[in-house]
Amino acid sequence: MARKAMRKRADDNELTVPPNEPTKMIVDDRGLAFAVYVLYLFGYITGITTFIGAIIAYLQAGSSRSAIKSHYTFQLRTFWIGLLYLFGGLLSIHLGIGAFILLWWLVWSLVRNIKGLLALNRGEPISNPESWMFGD
Repeated sequence: MARKAMRKRADDNELTVPPNEPTKMIVDDRGLAFAVYVLYLFGYITGITTFIGAIIAYLQAGSSRSAIKSHYTFQLRTFWIGLLYLFGGLLSIHLGIGAFILLWWLVWSLVRNIKGLLALNRGEPISNPESWMFGD
């Protein structure tokens, strides 16, 4: 009898959804887009969280609504263009110009992430998510 009761309690904890019941998301698209911006900002300290944020943005970009999709596009372009600036700055650091490129990368990426966070907070899409500058 105790074994049957334990089996019943274990079955109650399964994550199965009945076929006609809609699924409830733990975190919606807006929350995930917010998480990506936060992971990008923590990336200045850790580095690895930027890659985690980019993976989340890639996975969510195809299945999200249009307003949030613009944020994922903006985040992915921030990642790839930022990586280009970062490597370009590191490769040319011995020429003296690399320090200016790295400073530009820092300011550029901070402005993009903060502007994206503010637009997301207002519930607005990014006007030009494929921009190389700040999405305006």
